[in-house]
Amino acid sequence: MSAILTTGGLGFIGSHTCITLINNGFDVVIVDSLVNSSKETLENIKKIVNSINELNDRKIYFYQNDLKDKKEIDKIFNAQISLRKPIDAVIHFARLKSVQESVKNPLRYWDENISTTLSLLSIMAKYDCKKLVFSSSATIYKPRQDSKLNEDSYQEPTNPYGNTKITIERILNDLFLSDKSWKIINLRYFNPVGAHPSGFIGEDPKIKASNLFPIISKVVLGDLEKLYIFGNDWPTPDGTCIRDYIHVMDLADAHIAALKFIKINQPQTISINIGTGKGHSVLDVIKTYSSVNSIDLPYEFSGRREGDAPFVIADNSLALKLLEWEPKKNMDDMCKDSFRFINSSNGM
Repeated sequence: MSAILTTGGLGFIGSHTCITLINNGFDVVIVDSLVNSSKETLENIKKIVNSINELNDRKIYFYQNDLKDKKEIDKIFNAQISLRKPIDAVIHFARLKSVQESVKNPLRYWDENISTTLSLLSIMAKYDCKKLVFSSSATIYKPRQDSKLNEDSYQEPTNPYGNTKITIERILNDLFLSDKSWKIINLRYFNPVGAHPSGFIGEDPKIKASNLFPIISKVVLGDLEKLYIFGNDWPTPDGTCIRDYIHVMDLADAHIAALKFIKINQPQTISINIGTGKGHSVLDVIKTYSSVNSIDLPYEFSGRREGDAPFVIADNSLALKLLEWEPKKNMDDMCKDSFRFINSSNGM
């Protein structure tokens, strides 16, 4: 029996994916530095899985390590061989992910995101582990007004975070060209939101968040008096920016589909958009969140935010065609599950 390594497996997307992996019969090796996550999440993962089926403790192996430390990562791969649970494939989530922080501190982002990836890849190669699902991002694209983004859309990141993502994709392509036994799939996420329906895990970043749902959470908790909407004069029906939001559990399912895809197909490197293909404006989200949760979300319009784009929606047709996957949850689900997690984690 083998196991799947998830780097950054206690983060927002990683933790939900670990639950889905376990519930699909995979053993999971989690490596996380806990820089932007908590070990409490590990206990909540076990709690959720145990509520569905009795968890064999051997299904989860946790290592608190920094991926840049190649010696420690080497030890993990070797330890899993000794446990007769060698690492068969890797889902690489670990990275710093705040767009605004990356603009303020680009050197940190280049160091962390690129160095960790290079370290990981070198150890994977050493142990002949050549199946990789990479957590990429729609930030690599140049947005187009009123036009969905497909995998061939023009790539022009507007911030250091996006630049690190596109650089890693290029590194992976170079790696494949040098050794065509690798199986690599880049999943380009659009806007993951929501939480596990149990309310036990969700998005709870340690760093200051600039995306919509964590800010809504702060308003719900009273940490912010109101939500500021950056611009009401964008070229959209209600003047606010439109985004493709995808429920984190649908995104987790996409990783299972990606693993199955690289397992049964020939070695290659491929990039696939993961989104719903549907857009919701900021006002849409606020109104839906308020309605389905029977609360009032106070907001105020302010000036446009530098770097924003009016319309960013996935063309997800390639994912629907190639992967045994499709998004199942809607904006109501995203808002309800997000609110449930806030209540659960804050004793409300």
